[in-house]
Amino acid sequence: MLTIDVTGMPAECVTFAASPLAELTSMLHVLAEPAHHPATQAWAAATLAGLKPALADRLLEAEFLWRSSRADFLVPARPGATLEDELDDVDRLPDDVYVAAALVTTCGSSRLSFRRTVSAERALELALARGPRQAAFAERLLSDPGSVRAVVRRLLEDCADAFFADAWRRVEHRLAADARHKSEIHARLGLGAALEAVSPAVGLVERGGGAREVQLDKLQDNWASGVGGVTFIPSVYNRPHLLTVHAPGWRPVVQYPAADRHDAAPLALDVVRRRLDALAHPVRLRLCRTLARGPHTTGELAEAWELSAPEVSRHLAVLKKAGLLTTTRRGRYVSHALDVQATAALGADLLAAFLR
Repeated sequence: MLTIDVTGMPAECVTFAASPLAELTSMLHVLAEPAHHPATQAWAAATLAGLKPALADRLLEAEFLWRSSRADFLVPARPGATLEDELDDVDRLPDDVYVAAALVTTCGSSRLSFRRTVSAERALELALARGPRQAAFAERLLSDPGSVRAVVRRLLEDCADAFFADAWRRVEHRLAADARHKSEIHARLGLGAALEAVSPAVGLVERGGGAREVQLDKLQDNWASGVGGVTFIPSVYNRPHLLTVHAPGWRPVVQYPAADRHDAAPLALDVVRRRLDALAHPVRLRLCRTLARGPHTTGELAEAWELSAPEVSRHLAVLKKAGLLTTTRRGRYVSHALDVQATAALGADLLAAFLR
């Protein structure tokens, strides 16, 4: 779980808002990693094909800011009305804050430890391990942050001219409507209901003594303080990721996939883990081999695999608890079959948990 402590946080400190800068860098991430985003692969292919070679080369030089994660300043805690407004806010960040946030993504390091433990020499070493382009970018960033900041801003503005402005016009109203809807739920029904509407992978936990936590079902164990507020930003292009800014000193931000009526609810990581554990046992794998071919009773399975009925029952109980079996009763006979759809989806569910 990634946990954001919101104990004592006033309701007005929760913000739901669309962000042009966050959506632009979501698009840049899609262009860098189109395989992560099947729904927008056609858009990515068409956009990449239409880029001028010089702009495509410049995107490659700075892609570390958004490829595998996102520099914190590219996901605004206080979204502005326009991309220009948000870039102006980024320009107001002190150099040391900007450089540290950019180096986290360039060096592939932990947000929680990087700022307080990594020297310039170590940062360059980490960047070099990632590749020569990362090392060159980190060296320029450390030696002349002002010029690099200007180059990055100019690059983002050129992307707006090349493709973002048109794409933003298509999604702006949808994102604003999604943020407005979540704000209304929050105002009427409270934070827990609003988080449930954001994603089944996000929830509010109430603890004793008035403690409250926003929990995100992600493959990481981190903690952040949200006492100063939390911002939730809907995105069309960031799907299926549940992106979070949670480094010390930054207001927590969660960028979530905007609602889509065709979406299936993401499977909880605990369910995916339970299914993997259920299939890890060699006896259960053999039982699944038989059950994939058709329904069988406990007695039939015991006879087929030369096992005792109680032993088969124990293994079937594990598979059933993991949601991998269907059961049919006919009189006094109970037949079990493998849930082929759930089993086939396990690979996709596991990948979704990784990408979340």
